[in-house]
Amino acid sequence: MSANIPSYDGKRLVILGGGFAGLTLARKLAKSNLQIVLVNKHNYHQFQPLFYQVATAGLEPSAIAFPLRKVFQDNQNVHFRKAEIQSVDFDEKVVHTSVGTIRYDYLVNAMGAGSNFFGNKEIQKRAWGLKSIPESLALRNHILMNFERASSIDDEKKRQELLTIVIVGGGPTGVEVAGALAEMRKWIIPRDYHEIDHRKVKIAVVEASGKLLGHMTEKSHKAAEDFLKSLEVEVYNGIAVKSYDGEEVTLSNGEKLPCSTLVWAAGVKGMPVDGIPEELIDKRDRVMVDEFSRIKGFEHEFAIGDLATMETKDYPHGHPQVAQVAIQQARLLAKNLLRLEKGEKLKPFRYNDKGTMATIGRNKAVVDLPQFSFKGFWAWLVWMIVHLMSIVGVKNRLIIFINWVWNYIFYDQSLRLIISPAKRPKHKDVPAGRQLETSSK
Repeated sequence: MSANIPSYDGKRLVILGGGFAGLTLARKLAKSNLQIVLVNKHNYHQFQPLFYQVATAGLEPSAIAFPLRKVFQDNQNVHFRKAEIQSVDFDEKVVHTSVGTIRYDYLVNAMGAGSNFFGNKEIQKRAWGLKSIPESLALRNHILMNFERASSIDDEKKRQELLTIVIVGGGPTGVEVAGALAEMRKWIIPRDYHEIDHRKVKIAVVEASGKLLGHMTEKSHKAAEDFLKSLEVEVYNGIAVKSYDGEEVTLSNGEKLPCSTLVWAAGVKGMPVDGIPEELIDKRDRVMVDEFSRIKGFEHEFAIGDLATMETKDYPHGHPQVAQVAIQQARLLAKNLLRLEKGEKLKPFRYNDKGTMATIGRNKAVVDLPQFSFKGFWAWLVWMIVHLMSIVGVKNRLIIFINWVWNYIFYDQSLRLIISPAKRPKHKDVPAGRQLETSSK
């Protein structure tokens, strides 16, 4: 089956994934002589750094998503296909997807990363992830439903289980989720849930390495921990989660925490496509590439972003899996693909580290720049500006800005909606009158 891509006299570039890397690459080459085919399982680009705000009812899902077709509506030579990517065949130069087979001249794998549960199937089955908008929305529904249940029961043990949230992983996602939940506990629970003592809502961060924000400076580690403790978040440093049965978390120190919400933010792994030789996939499921982002041993197949491992002198284990790496690799690859077309020499990738940041709540953030680090209100303001300007779409930026200003002034949001997908009725369950109405059209 064909994916119905129009024939083209020039070269075709197929990009797998519409995240930071894939979208940046497609935008940079949208006006080139290459035919661009962008394949993604969602029909939108999602801004991953703000997933946690959707999960904690700080933002609407639509505010951090942008339709991919709208991005390229003025580019006739860019074709989008919403599809699941099944496999690639480097010999035949084709990609097999759920909507058909797509031929390519150049292929770029930008599938990103997913949650790494380190082989723990029990936790994988029961923990909540934060790697997509649907996951974020599902977590929001779950947390709000737990508050609803807790307000309706008088069993103190069960209520405490419903009111305990354990976050595994003390990286940026982990501390940001914890900070947002702590502010919800302080400002929202007392107003919305009069039957709940907000002081009983327990929020814990478990970090096995012993350091929060492990890739940041010692100053930022300490500041993040101090900020969380000031928000009365319990921090378990140097302790791992051993098991979770859906009702109780067992820690490596033997402590057990009654808990019905385990948020997994402990690690990521690449999402390689079937068909890539196994010897080119490392232990973190990332694809090994050379300094030009070419998959090792291949000329016209590339991998960029979180999916790729590029070993260099400064980064012997590959670059950090952050948005700036993906964006910078995509920008250089766009130029290198044009150089390939002209028969020119390719330029190697050199990462320009512009810094790292994380927010832990209102007026609380840490920023590491190449020259210095700072924390507090100014760091929080820088975090907001950088993230706001990175959002795709002027309307989305305006919506987010209004939400943030409103929340800052009034300490409240109106986004605490439990919206679950409706179940589609089977034909035999549809009322007879409705069946007749449908069949008559």
